[in-house]
Amino acid sequence: MPRKVRDSRLESRTARLRLPIRKKPYTGPSLARGIMLLFRRNKGNGRWVVKAADGHGAYWTKGFAEADDLENADGIHVLTFHQACDVAKALARGQTGTPGDKPLTVADAIAAYKRDLKSRGKHLTSATRVEYHLTGVLAGKPVGLLTVRDLQTWRDGLIEKMQPSSVNRTRTGLRAALELVATLDHRISNRHVFRLGLRGLPGSNRARRIVLPDADVLCIIKAAYEINPAFGLVVEVLAVTGARLSQAARLTCADLQADRPDPRLMMPSSFKGQGQKKLTHRPVPITSTLGAALKNAEGDRAKHEPLLLKQDGRAGLRSLYRSCDSAPAWAPAAAPPVRDRCFCCGCLPLWSF
Repeated sequence: MPRKVRDSRLESRTARLRLPIRKKPYTGPSLARGIMLLFRRNKGNGRWVVKAADGHGAYWTKGFAEADDLENADGIHVLTFHQACDVAKALARGQTGTPGDKPLTVADAIAAYKRDLKSRGKHLTSATRVEYHLTGVLAGKPVGLLTVRDLQTWRDGLIEKMQPSSVNRTRTGLRAALELVATLDHRISNRHVFRLGLRGLPGSNRARRIVLPDADVLCIIKAAYEINPAFGLVVEVLAVTGARLSQAARLTCADLQADRPDPRLMMPSSFKGQGQKKLTHRPVPITSTLGAALKNAEGDRAKHEPLLLKQDGRAGLRSLYRSCDSAPAWAPAAAPPVRDRCFCCGCLPLWSF
């Protein structure tokens, strides 16, 4: 029968409350070779901290739960001394029985997911959307200690901020990140928690069919031209073709076929969907007026250069969507401050300028 770990200073809540409050954790018992339990004394509940060897001559530390100093233990967020000993060993050992690297937190999982998306040439939106809505408590929690309640609480907190379809897109990004690090770190054995805690919400498949009258579309185009001719041309292309901004940003001068009886644009395919698309461009008819405007804007640029430029003559239409801390690319000098932010990732949407 294994010997029970004892420590007179940390074993009981009465002994822990007699310790002076300080930032530096108190050194607790040695749980196994290279694994120690530490205790940080706070004004409220103290915090349990695991200290483990990384196998390369150094140590890592990680706070993982509160102590039952002022409230009863629940076995998940608030732990007794002996419960903390068991969780600390599980964190450090995983399934291998030997000390390993520092356990990955949810924030680490999002960072790893972003690197994976970038290496595969994918957009980072599914990761940045989650990053914007991630709470500090959830971000710092080790993935191996996540519970169904943790993930459900976070998901349900999004319901008041966005539509069910947006909640599902956001939780899908988090689950993809967690599944990725679970594949990379064999110590993470709670993958079933990701499925149960991040279930999709019902009623998210109803599309919002919003079609503006032609008169309203023409008013929007006219207002865009009044802001700037280059901006107006972008808005007119989006209105006539129905393409996404990311598609219009990839248009080159070679994609314009304005000399035909029926002018058209060879529109690049969107990034929506999975896998590689067989058709990279699709012909989209445009009006003769728009064709002439695009031909005039093209000038004598080479065929491989971007067709649509910003007001200063530079490429990069994707910067129409800027970080919340950046100035909008198309806003006039005397524009009022932008207050509305995108519910998905916090960016400044084009329609708020």
